[in-house]
Amino acid sequence: MIDLELLWNIYANIRSWWRGPSSLRVPPVRIPNGAHAAVFVDAPGGPEVLSLRPLSVGDGASPPATGGYNLLASPCSADIPPECLLVRVSYFSVNYADVCVRWGLYESAKKYVGYPIVPGFDVAGVVEQVGADVAGISAGDEVFGVTLFGGYSTRVLVPAAQMRPRLPGWTAAECASLPAVSLTALHALSLGGAWPAASPPAAGAAPPGRDRSVLVHSAAGGVGSMLVQMSAALDLGPVVGVVGRPDKVAAAREAGCDAVIDKSGLTPSELWEATARVAPSSAGYKTVMDANGVSTLRGSYDALAPTGRLVVYGFHTNLPRGAGWLSPAEWVRMAWRMWATPAFDPMDLTVSNRSVMGFNLSFLADEVEAVSALFDQVVRWAREGKIRPPAITLMDMADVGAAHELIQSGRSVGKIVLRTPFADQEVVR
Repeated sequence: MIDLELLWNIYANIRSWWRGPSSLRVPPVRIPNGAHAAVFVDAPGGPEVLSLRPLSVGDGASPPATGGYNLLASPCSADIPPECLLVRVSYFSVNYADVCVRWGLYESAKKYVGYPIVPGFDVAGVVEQVGADVAGISAGDEVFGVTLFGGYSTRVLVPAAQMRPRLPGWTAAECASLPAVSLTALHALSLGGAWPAASPPAAGAAPPGRDRSVLVHSAAGGVGSMLVQMSAALDLGPVVGVVGRPDKVAAAREAGCDAVIDKSGLTPSELWEATARVAPSSAGYKTVMDANGVSTLRGSYDALAPTGRLVVYGFHTNLPRGAGWLSPAEWVRMAWRMWATPAFDPMDLTVSNRSVMGFNLSFLADEVEAVSALFDQVVRWAREGKIRPPAITLMDMADVGAAHELIQSGRSVGKIVLRTPFADQEVVR
């Protein structure tokens, strides 16, 4: 059966590539002072399909706002829905997933939203209105949190369960960098068996498991740096980080890696020889965290010790890196990478006592209690100083196209955060 949606996606991206870039800066529009706007993607394509334009009532609720797909069933009226907040956004962050949304390659965006879509998960700002049945948050409070798309906006409507008060000692921009990467990292550690942590053993008792080692790919990135910090908070170790460029080694060490491997210039066999040399034993690693996809999945699995777990939360090397536009050649290369992505034999999983687990939090809108528990733990660690904000590259909202180019390039370290015109109204602490 012909997949018409895929054919349309390929056509839209190739049309975008054929036309070529006119500018990576979103064309300026006349938005009156105090008016609200959002970055829309009307069809798949390159950075030029990012369109900054004023919000209207039809874009979400009244007052005009964007919102996640878990709000689409709510009536658009003058009243804020129960258990929701209307937030004036000062900062929002850029994730690699947003580029996949723009290309039309992000499954939950296609399944639950379609086009046009406002990308974005992380926001920080000030509460304008509070719906019924919300406790502990009032109009005027500074908050940060996560929305299931709709974050590239100056005003969002979001369930209160997905927001938290601004962290003491953190700027609003730092808070905006935190939710998606930290929730992803902690859920990955949960699947890896490290959280919730068991109670400490009684004096003289054996610790829970002999091997608590963790191998983290892309250890200087947003999720990777959080995985490293959280592993330390959970007393895991040794924590070995892999990075793709020499200039990322220092960031991975600063995040808390016990050893860092720069894989640039290494062949695949040399990479896995290097990871084996710093492993705590010849058996391998208890947990491997991998968002790379085809380039490392097989090696990551082979690096597991018995009872080890490979946790997969992305496929970056299956996708173009450094290319804003998906040319016909890129589609051929992506098809080849998908064909080359390893499949894991259930018989081998059984006899080797290894596990492969995967997830994407954007599908878990109904898991309110589970995600809230993750968020509460993240906030506790941030307040205790056990996790710190990632390195931040701060850009203006109108430079969203350049932000996408930067994150696609693989040159970014930490998180990219965009500043809205309302950032000037941020409360200074």
